[in-house]
Amino acid sequence: MRTAELVSILSLTATAAFAQGPAQPDLNDAEVAHVAVTANSIDIDLARFAQSRARNSEVRSFANTMITDHTAVNARAAALASRLGVTPQDNQVSQSLQSGSRDARASLQSQRGAAFDRAYMDREVGYHQAVLDAIDQLLIPTTENAELRALLTEVRPAIAAHLEHARHIRSTLGN
Repeated sequence: MRTAELVSILSLTATAAFAQGPAQPDLNDAEVAHVAVTANSIDIDLARFAQSRARNSEVRSFANTMITDHTAVNARAAALASRLGVTPQDNQVSQSLQSGSRDARASLQSQRGAAFDRAYMDREVGYHQAVLDAIDQLLIPTTENAELRALLTEVRPAIAAHLEHARHIRSTLGN
């Protein structure tokens, strides 16, 4: 599979997972928390895989950053959920994210060397754009708890920075 086709499939999968068509789900706060934790966990798991496969040092460094940053956000989310007495609740969006993650991993599984580096970074660009879209169009608008909304608002700039960093690295990897 060519990289452009893989990017298209991964971007569509991530976007579809967050934006369930024209009528987006109305998530309660426990479901929003689960989506946030799931999205972070997915990126952590794929970054760990990338560390073992990536050839390019910038790609490996990016994967390490994803592990560090997304682990920290999950810890903050867990502490907030605990303090609020909220148990993250599985939902259709989280399940769709997990399904898309399995598909992404399967697509990346066959890639090696520079092709893996490009495919992983393509996926990270698409995924982080989809996460930003979800934060703006689904997660923040449906969140009722002010502290959870504040956490989502606080992490948004980091997700945007990850997206720009991923785009920069991808631009250096060629075709």
